[in-house]
Amino acid sequence: MRMLEEILNHNEKFVAEKKYVEYASDKFPNKRMVILTCMDTRLLELLPKAINVSNGDVKIVKNAGALVMHPFGSIMRSLLVAVYQLQAEEVFVIGHYDCGMSGMKSDDIINNMKNRGVEDETFKTLSYSGIDVNQWLHGFENVKDSVKHSVEIIDNHPLMPNDVPVHGLVINPETGKLDLIVDGYQA
Repeated sequence: MRMLEEILNHNEKFVAEKKYVEYASDKFPNKRMVILTCMDTRLLELLPKAINVSNGDVKIVKNAGALVMHPFGSIMRSLLVAVYQLQAEEVFVIGHYDCGMSGMKSDDIINNMKNRGVEDETFKTLSYSGIDVNQWLHGFENVKDSVKHSVEIIDNHPLMPNDVPVHGLVINPETGKLDLIVDGYQA
């Protein structure tokens, strides 16, 4: 069975058995917070358990590395929507140790893209259009520094209210232990 069929079959049963009832919530986070974290599979269940949140408690925005790469990109827009429209009162940036973005070299991804059929001409066109694919795909060297950087971008954003604390943490993906990097209450 292919993945799509498996998902649709499960979903049909899930809905028919009304299993969705236990997850009922509204769109506003009960704990009035929004989290930016990594898309790492190890965090899917571990992070919520490690910080004591359940369905309906928080807004979660995920991307590779929990990075805010551009102050006017989709990540920042999502955080601002959470604050202004969805009643989030605090922002948490939670990176993790052993992140795939740590030390990631863009050359590796570009080679994989080429192996999967992306032509050199495509990279030339992107470069000509002003897109530095190497910079765009580059990871970070130190997760703590990366979390600090994302916190600074969010905290200093001209559209982020000054009364919203922005915290930075790093989680151990094996144990769930959190290390505080930036205390948004002290900033």
